[in-house]
Amino acid sequence: MGGQYRITGDKYPRMRPPRRRGRLVLLVTASVAVLGVLGWGTLQLVDVFTGGDKASAAGPKADCATEASPSPSAARDLPEPRAITVNVLNATTRSGLAKQTADELKKRGFRIGDVGNAPKEFDKKVGGTGILLGPTASLNTSLPVLATQLTTAERRTDAGRKGPAVDLILGNGFKGLTKQADATAALAALAKPEPTPTASKKSC
Repeated sequence: MGGQYRITGDKYPRMRPPRRRGRLVLLVTASVAVLGVLGWGTLQLVDVFTGGDKASAAGPKADCATEASPSPSAARDLPEPRAITVNVLNATTRSGLAKQTADELKKRGFRIGDVGNAPKEFDKKVGGTGILLGPTASLNTSLPVLATQLTTAERRTDAGRKGPAVDLILGNGFKGLTKQADATAALAALAKPEPTPTASKKSC
C-alpha cells in the first residue's frame, strides 16, 4: 500500500466482528417485558371469567362479611282493644275530661272501667299528656295497644297491682287522644310480625 501510510512488520491486525453484548442485553430485556405483559393479560382474562373472585393468602374469603336478611316471625300476641279494660282518671283541674276521653275510647273499641278523678298520688301531679299504668304483665300486652291512642303518654307498671285492667291518667298537657286515623295505623303496625335477622349470604 503506497502513500503516506504503510504497513510494516510481519504481523497483521486481526479483523474481529464487533461484540454483540449490547444487543443481547436488549433482547433479554424485551423478552422479559413481553412475558410480563402476557402474564398480566392472562390474569385479567382469568379475572373477567371468574368474576374477580380471588382467594387471599390467609385463606379463601377469610375476611368476608356476613349479611343478615330479615325473615318473617310469628305475629305479636297482643290483645284487641275490646279485650282491654281501661280506667280513665283525670289528674287535671278540668272537669269532665275523664268522661269525654272515656267516651272516645269506647267508640274506638276499648272497654271502659272506672271513670273519675285520679288518686292523690297523681292528682295535679302529672305534667305530661298522661300516664298509662298497669300490672307487670301489661307492659308488652295491653299497654302498647292503649299507647297507640295516646302516643305521648308515659308507660308504667305496678308489680303489686292485681287484675288485667289498666289506667289512663290524664295529665296537664293532655289536649286529646291521638287522631283516630293515626291511632288505627299505629295499631295495625303494632300487630305486624317483627322480622328477625338471619345470616343468609356473605359478601367480600
